[in-house]
Amino acid sequence: QHTARQEPRPPGTSFGELPSPNTGVAAPIPPLPLGEGRGEGSASSKASTQRTARQEPRPPGASSGELTTVQKPYPHPFRNCIVLGLMLAEWWESKDGKQVFLTEEDAQATCGAGSFVQKAGKMSKSKRNYREPSEIFDRYGADALRWYFFAAQPPWTSIRYSEQAIKESIPEFLLRLWNVYSFLVIYANIDGFDPAAALSGDVGELDAKTLSRGAGYRPLRERSELDRWIASELARTSAFVIERMDAYDNYSACQRITAFVDALSNWYVRRSRSRFWSGEQTQDKQDAYWTLYESLLTTAKLVAPFVPFLAETLWQNLVVAIFGDRATASVHLCDYPAADAERVDAPLSERMELVREIVSLGHSARMGAKLKVRQPLSKVEVILADAKHRGWLEEHAALVAKELNVKGVEFPERADEYISYSVLPDLKRLGPKLGKQLPALKKALADQNAAALLAKLESTGAVEIATADGPVTLDSQDLQVRLQAKPGWAASHGPAAVVVLATELDDALIAEGHINELVHAVQNLRRDSGCEYTDRIELGVVTDNVELTAAIGRFADHIQAETLCTRIVFEPIAGCEGVEVKIAGELVTLYLKRLTT
Repeated sequence: QHTARQEPRPPGTSFGELPSPNTGVAAPIPPLPLGEGRGEGSASSKASTQRTARQEPRPPGASSGELTTVQKPYPHPFRNCIVLGLMLAEWWESKDGKQVFLTEEDAQATCGAGSFVQKAGKMSKSKRNYREPSEIFDRYGADALRWYFFAAQPPWTSIRYSEQAIKESIPEFLLRLWNVYSFLVIYANIDGFDPAAALSGDVGELDAKTLSRGAGYRPLRERSELDRWIASELARTSAFVIERMDAYDNYSACQRITAFVDALSNWYVRRSRSRFWSGEQTQDKQDAYWTLYESLLTTAKLVAPFVPFLAETLWQNLVVAIFGDRATASVHLCDYPAADAERVDAPLSERMELVREIVSLGHSARMGAKLKVRQPLSKVEVILADAKHRGWLEEHAALVAKELNVKGVEFPERADEYISYSVLPDLKRLGPKLGKQLPALKKALADQNAAALLAKLESTGAVEIATADGPVTLDSQDLQVRLQAKPGWAASHGPAAVVVLATELDDALIAEGHINELVHAVQNLRRDSGCEYTDRIELGVVTDNVELTAAIGRFADHIQAETLCTRIVFEPIAGCEGVEVKIAGELVTLYLKRLTT
């Protein structure tokens, strides 16, 4: 059972008080009584209308056993209901089948490694091979179970009711959205961003027209490219979700919402951190606050039919807690977000999707080469499949360089200098077609110049390969292309680009990588020491590594700016306990002194 409790707000803050950072979940909000907040036009009704059958009165003269058809206006109950897929349980059993466990950990603790088997099948009361829903509610919340059913897999497949799968689905969406909300609240309270003070009179559902009255709220066309992009993505997401929910396709709608929240968290917020961290109250900073605030309000409305408790918590904390009676009392009494075509910037969305794919491929290449993200590299080469957006990418090379932690970005025409290709036949596709001719094709392909073959395939759409059994015509779907980076490079490729990283490191790059590791260690120490986001510190570093000491001296300004450090000393700080961390392969002792202001 969810119980309501109004959290007190800290004096002088704008938004509701955050829970403990260790909880990671929203304060529970009571479920609405059945039927409340679900009128026509509400956030829950338009995308989640429940069809219920009613007993219609029989026409005069009809007998009690006579089947009658009553014409009723839409909406009406369906005459037939087709259920696709099954709800399956997942459990573990001892090898003799006498003991049943609901988690692998419980099975291993009782039976020992290798002495139990995993099972999947129909739910059984006699076996007790499933977790009661009430237990899931108590552990993870009702929203976690609801989101798992909506978003985990298409409804026409058999759904495995698995506690572990429900648990694993929480960070991808619920916690990610909550962390975005937490980020806004933390910095809004620091900077005094207060929408309630910026907007006078009744604000209702806080739609875009109402928000535009706010002091400091600028039209989208005057804001930064990043603000315009996330607004465009939000408008596109709203339109897609409405279209899919009208088609009763909740799975695709949830996938799109998940993708938007990922973009909001891992691209917009992360790329905007410096704007929020800025000590100056600039118009650009105001734009960032209004953009993120509006994005969260609209997202709360979008997700209301799927995760009603989280949506209501966001609404209560972001709206009701600061506007009071001037705003709509519940997100479930709001209209569902309407598609706003004027906010969609299709070219910008396409370009940003491309740069995000390039960055993702770059990180994949790093991972393949076992190079840490904090280790800077000399350059990245990006070979585009389509040069349509090359000019825009060249203008945004600094963004790519910062995201991939490289010193330079280049856009060569071809990748032959950095990678080699191998071309293999798609056996599943060509096996039934070629039969016994397939071995001859494999041999002929091995003798081909892979780069020349791919170039011809790209220009003509098909290639003819001479084999011992006769010529074979192939298209792009008949072949599998693999690439191998040449020495000194790491590569990854996708539909839009090949991304190649230079992997050779000089002393300067290595030293900078060590400094990045030090900054990361100090940030962790700040967190573990209970420092507030605005607290200044003194830092002591004790190490025998002469190169690291010299690097700290060269990068002192950077370290101090990133960690809010006023002074760095190379000795223990009196009254502070040292913490050992490994940097540059050696143990370094850090001392942190929290300064009072």
